[in-house]
Amino acid sequence: MGLFDRLFGAKNEEKQDLETVSREIYEESVQVQEVAENEVVAEETVAEEPEVEIQSESLQGSSESQSEEATEEIQSETIQETEDSQLASSESVAEEVLSESQSQTQGQEHFNAVMADYYAKKAAAKEALEKGEEIQFQAVETKTVQVEEPVVVEAEESTEDKYNRSLKKTRTGFAARLNEFFANFRRVDEEFFEELEELLILSDVGVTVATQLTEDLRYEAKLENAKKPEDLQRVIIEKLVDIYDKDGVYNEKINFQDDLTVMLFVGVNGVGKTTSIGKLAYKYKNQGKKVMLVAADTFRAGAVAQLVEWGRRVDVPVVTGKEKADPASVVFDGMEKAVAEGVDVLMIDTAGRLQNKDNLMAELEKIGRIIKRVVPEAPHETLLALDASTGQNALSQAKEFSKITPLTGLVLTKIDGTAKGGVVLAIREELDIPVKLIGFGEKIDDIGDFNSEDFMRGLLEELI
Repeated sequence: MGLFDRLFGAKNEEKQDLETVSREIYEESVQVQEVAENEVVAEETVAEEPEVEIQSESLQGSSESQSEEATEEIQSETIQETEDSQLASSESVAEEVLSESQSQTQGQEHFNAVMADYYAKKAAAKEALEKGEEIQFQAVETKTVQVEEPVVVEAEESTEDKYNRSLKKTRTGFAARLNEFFANFRRVDEEFFEELEELLILSDVGVTVATQLTEDLRYEAKLENAKKPEDLQRVIIEKLVDIYDKDGVYNEKINFQDDLTVMLFVGVNGVGKTTSIGKLAYKYKNQGKKVMLVAADTFRAGAVAQLVEWGRRVDVPVVTGKEKADPASVVFDGMEKAVAEGVDVLMIDTAGRLQNKDNLMAELEKIGRIIKRVVPEAPHETLLALDASTGQNALSQAKEFSKITPLTGLVLTKIDGTAKGGVVLAIREELDIPVKLIGFGEKIDDIGDFNSEDFMRGLLEELI
């Protein structure tokens, strides 16, 4: 089963089941209505039939007289009972209204009396002040009333809920643009495909993805002899899913080890790299892992201070060095300490000076050699942090960093504040570097393992 069927197949079956049930309910309602109409016709027929004449002449006169008297008596009793019932109901309602009115009146009178006394005392005090007299305050015994504040328990968000929330801007923005696009076209022609390609590029799916998708749609349109734009709307979504599905291999899981797992984080300044490390420290510690951080961005004092603050906040140790110390020496100290103390996860924060690629490449290569000197198979993950809100700029950063150092995965940050989540499709198609972690928002637990199915569902669900 392909990714599209796993995501939206059940939804289509559900829709068909709903249509079937609706049709059955409608048919049953028609049958019930026909039965009801037949019963009404039968009652009217019975009502119109003449009464059976009594054949006995001796009883006919007396029966008619008794029948009239009985009918009058029954009508009289019925009218009397109705009047008694209405009177009792009216008296009951009147009593309730009167009781409520009296209660409100008493409460209003008490309130008016209190307020009148307050304003009288206030006026007297004002008058005394104007005359220069000393005001005597009467001590009033007060009682402290402790009011228990209600405990507000926030419902824990599921991972699927977080995807839906964080991808809302991307999803609604893309849906609005696509719906507007289809509303502007009445037929499938070359202008249609050119405009569609431009729309996809503006949605940050990337030039390569946009071009490939448009060409695939041209072929589908000829194959299906599609004349109307709405005939291709579903095909567009299927193709987007197929592009991400690719070979069905995602490699999204973090490569955790049985003992020490070393995670090296790279990325330019300001993309949320250090914040992501702090949130992951909180996440892994809550999972029962022993966590340690290394502040290897020694040339930027702010980066070290930020990581130290995160360590204090989530209560995990942070290895630091002197200002402008060799980053590799700080990493070496962190590696030795992690091995000695039996740490489960060691996360290393590095500098992000992409504008000086040669120096950054030399620095990262040196850090890699130092890590391998202590643990030969490490680092187990080299993760690039990308700011999703930068769109195609994030794709450019991924291309540049992949030239500098081998990357095992991506950390996608700030996805909740952007309408540019389509960049994940571009990264998947052009670089084939898996997204392994995703930041959902600003809360300390707003980070999680990336799941392609949840992401694609959150991105495209409203378009199906």
